[in-house]
Parts: sequence; structure tokens; C-alpha cells
Amino acid sequence: MTLRRSRQQHREPPSRRRWLVLAILCTSLLLAGIDLTVLQVAVPSLARDLGPSGPGLLWIVDVYSLTVAAFLIVCGTLADRVGRKRVALAGFAVFGLASLAAAFSASTLQLIAARAVLGLGTALIMAATVAILRNVFPDDRERGFAIGLWTASHSVGATLGPVIGGLLVEHFPWGSVFLVNVPIAAVVLIAGAVFIPDSRNPVPRRWDPASVALSVVGLGGFAYGLKQVASPEGLPPTALAIGGAGIALLAWFIRRQHRLAQPLLDLSLFRNRRFSVAILAVFGCFGSYVALLFLLLQWFQQTRGFSPGEAGAAIVPLAAANALGATLAPWLAGRLGDRAAMTSALASFAVALGFFALSPAVSAYPVLVLVLVVSGFGAGVIMTSGADTITSAVPPERAGEAAAIQETSFELSAGIGVAVLGSVLAVAYRLRIPEFPFLSGDQLTQVRNSVASTGAIAGHLPPDAAGTLLSTADSAFDHGIRVSVGCAALVLLVMSVATLTLLRRRPGCMCVAR
Repeated sequence: MTLRRSRQQHREPPSRRRWLVLAILCTSLLLAGIDLTVLQVAVPSLARDLGPSGPGLLWIVDVYSLTVAAFLIVCGTLADRVGRKRVALAGFAVFGLASLAAAFSASTLQLIAARAVLGLGTALIMAATVAILRNVFPDDRERGFAIGLWTASHSVGATLGPVIGGLLVEHFPWGSVFLVNVPIAAVVLIAGAVFIPDSRNPVPRRWDPASVALSVVGLGGFAYGLKQVASPEGLPPTALAIGGAGIALLAWFIRRQHRLAQPLLDLSLFRNRRFSVAILAVFGCFGSYVALLFLLLQWFQQTRGFSPGEAGAAIVPLAAANALGATLAPWLAGRLGDRAAMTSALASFAVALGFFALSPAVSAYPVLVLVLVVSGFGAGVIMTSGADTITSAVPPERAGEAAAIQETSFELSAGIGVAVLGSVLAVAYRLRIPEFPFLSGDQLTQVRNSVASTGAIAGHLPPDAAGTLLSTADSAFDHGIRVSVGCAALVLLVMSVATLTLLRRRPGCMCVAR
């Protein structure tokens, strides 16, 4: 009897301690969200120093989120087997060390590798913290609040990333955006070692190496093929073969999960329509939102002449509106119902991006602020309402598993959003660059490969030729940005229609709108 009570006390820490544990976990996820987007504002600076190609630049930006998505479910199974606290602490340590390596990277390949290890550290953290939350908050109501706050921390971090990155790059080298992680990760590591209780699944799922290999290699192959669309030569046969193999492996992975008695990923949750539609809406929204941050920061710096600090400050209205939307989302869902709230938010986000893509008026910053406010508010409502819908669509005992799938969709959508829309930008920009008689073949390839190289090349040209080159490149890049944003608007419009027609009303909903 005493032993049982002791174990129960170990699983359920005192009230004050559990909120301290939540603060530690939210801080770690806030840091992960910041690292998802903090690099975007530093892209022009590191592009000048490291000289990455178009695909290389995309790999630097989103290999982090794709690595997280690839390993999150695998790390969750690992945490169940060896202990959640041990995996979380390992994640904090890996995150800090990888940040240090990224800060002093001397080549594109080294930075990509460091970012991938950063993603692995984040996957360890996120997979373990979902289960820790379930253990620390046994009460359904408290656990729902904790998971909601935990999820919001990631969204807020992703929004703050470019602002923090802009301030750092304005005064320090681009590596400073990674160095800032190191002391925070150290504090979280020490606090976690002291306060986070240990737990593990007494009957963990069977570790299936084949499923692990299929999911990681399949997703990696698919991502590689997708990113090669941004190559100046188009999609090489090798990349096409690797991408096709990745898709085939992912299909094999899904088929295997249906057959296993204890699958690595329980696909039965997706039979719930509310769960599936909410995952789809969050996937489209967060992917579009993170890609919008990436595109806006490039647009401000490459065509508007903003410094990194000015570019970060320029998106503050987007960040503020996102936080406001996330705060008001529960009230809106209570008044309108989650279906109406999510549909209207998706539609408003789509309209704002459509206006950006089609109207020249956004060149005036006051008009752009209105677009940013509408976009940020809509995204905040969708991500928070979607997270609540996802966790409420499943039984309470499966809320942690649902949250893990939700976070996987967040990370995967961020990487794919940047990859797809970044590739659209690269292709649209490249098609707008004509052949110039004053450029050699190698120079023309560099210009078509990256707008960041035009300044250095123009510096070696006569004034008239330099002006023509810079003007054409700026116009082509602006066109590419608008085409990419327009594609995001179409995706969000489709998501809003799908949410309106497919999302069922929450059972027992007493909202005003019916």
C-alpha cells in the first residue's frame, strides 16, 4: 500500500511543482518554435557568407522541421521504452550542442547537418514532453489546458523567431541566432533534471525497426525530391527517382501500420472525421503561415531594401495579430462553434493573401499592415481552435497521442510549406530572368540561381548594365513572391471549403451560432 502511494505521488507531483514542470516544457517548445523561423531573417546574410545554391538554401531553412517530423513518432516510442525524462534531457543537450555547431558553421553542408541534428534534438524534446504532460496532469481539464498552452508556445515561438533573429543579425553575425539557444537550453536542462518526474510506459509498444526505417527514409527521400524542384536545372532524373522511392516507402509504411497489431503510428485516429479535418486545416494553415514568414522576410530585404532588424520589425503586426487570434480563439469557438470559427478564419487568411498576390497597393506599408493583421489573426484562430478540436475529438486517454500527431503535422507542414512555396518562388523568379548580353553563362546561372548574387555581379558591370540587372532581378523576385503567396491563398481557400463541408459540429456544443 505504501509503495503504491509512493508511486502515485511520483506520477502526480504537487500542484505547484506541476505548473513549474509545465513552464519548463513550454519554454522548451517556445525555443523550438523560435528556431523554426529565426533563421529566415538571416538568410541574406548567410547566403552572402556561405554562397548556398537555391536548393541548398531551402535545405538550410527547412531541414530542421522535416527532421523533427521524421523522428517525432519514433522518438515517442523510444521515450516510452527508456523513460520520458531521460529522452527529454537528452533532447535538451543535443539541442544546445547542435546550436553551438550551427553558430560556427563554415559551409552550407555543415550548417545543414547541424540544423538536422537540431531537429533530432527537438524531436526528442517534443516526443517526451507530450507523455510527460499526460503524466503530470492526470486531471482531464488541467491536461487539456496544459496541452493547449504547450501548443500555443510553439506558435508564439515561431512568430517571435524572425523578430528576435532580425534584432540579432542587425548587430551580430548570423551565427548569433543559434548562439542565443545555448544558455537557454542549459537552463532548461538543469531545471528539467531537478523538477521533471520520470516515467515510462510499463507496457511499451513493440519497437518495429522496419517501420522506423520506412518512415524516416521515406520522408527523407520525398523531401529531397521535392526540394530539387528549386534547382536551376529543374528536377534531375536522380532526384525524381529518389523522390518517387520516398513516396513508395511512405505508402509501404502506411500499409504496414494497418497490418501491425502494435503499429508505430496508430492510423485509426484518422477515422474520426473531426480529427482528420482539423489535422488537415492545421496542416494547411501552419504550412502557409511559416512559408509566409519566409517569403515576407525575403521580400522585405531583397526588394524593399530593409535591413534584417527592419524586416523583423516589419512583421510585428503579423506576430501581434497572431497572438491576439490565439487568445480570442476559445471565445470565438464558444460563440460561433469551432466549424464556423475555423472556416471564417481560413477564409479571411486566404482573402488577405489573395489581396497581397494581386494588388500593387501592398507596396504601401500601411496597406500591408492591414494584410498582415488579417493574416495573423486568422492563423492564430485556426491553430488554436484546430489544436483544441484535435485533442477533443479523441478519448481523454488518447489526448497525448493526438497531440503528438498534431505536432508532427505542425512540423511537417512547416517544412513542406517552405519547400513547396519556396520552390514556386525559385521557379517563377528564374523564368522571369532573360538572357543578358553583358553576362557570361556562369554569371547568368548565378543570377537565376539566387537573387542574392545579383548585387555582387552588378558591382563588376557598367552602371547602365548594373541598373538593368538589378531592376530586372528585383521585379522577377517580386513576381515570384506574389505567385507563391497566391498559391498559398488557393490552398487556404480549399481548406476553408473542406472545413465548412466536412467538419462535424462538436457533440454537446451550446454555441450561439447554429
